[in-house]
Amino acid sequence: MGFELSWFWFWVILAAFLIVGEIFTTGFFLLPFGVGAAATALAAWFGLGPVGQWIVFLAVSIPLLLLLKRFADRVTKTREPLQVASDRAVGKTGVVLETVLPHGAGGRVRVGLEEWRAEPDTQSEIPEGTVIEVLRVDGTHLVVRPESAGKAEGGQ
Repeated sequence: MGFELSWFWFWVILAAFLIVGEIFTTGFFLLPFGVGAAATALAAWFGLGPVGQWIVFLAVSIPLLLLLKRFADRVTKTREPLQVASDRAVGKTGVVLETVLPHGAGGRVRVGLEEWRAEPDTQSEIPEGTVIEVLRVDGTHLVVRPESAGKAEGGQ
């Protein structure tokens, strides 16, 4: 006598796994499939065959996925990509602590509460005390320009 897992228990276990998995993830991706698996378990309980069960699973999961995506897009305030690690400094302003020299020869800036090595975006040095804007991160240092240079290029 071998162990045989009925379709009902397959769907119950899958539903539990997906719904619990949703708790530990973001984005409402697993939830519709968990609800679809729960609905399919109910269909299996009432005797629907395997092909019908898969049809129920897809017929419940896909519309729920589309509805939850529309809901999540509507309630999410920001559409900007999440900036993490060193990218969080990009676009921020700071101040030069040590003169910033071209070619990474020296210079330190403070952005928020953090101090970074920096280099200018042009071949000119940026003196101590200048307010800068962070353009990008290059390895372990920031590429910066004086804040007034960015405003002048913007047409102000």
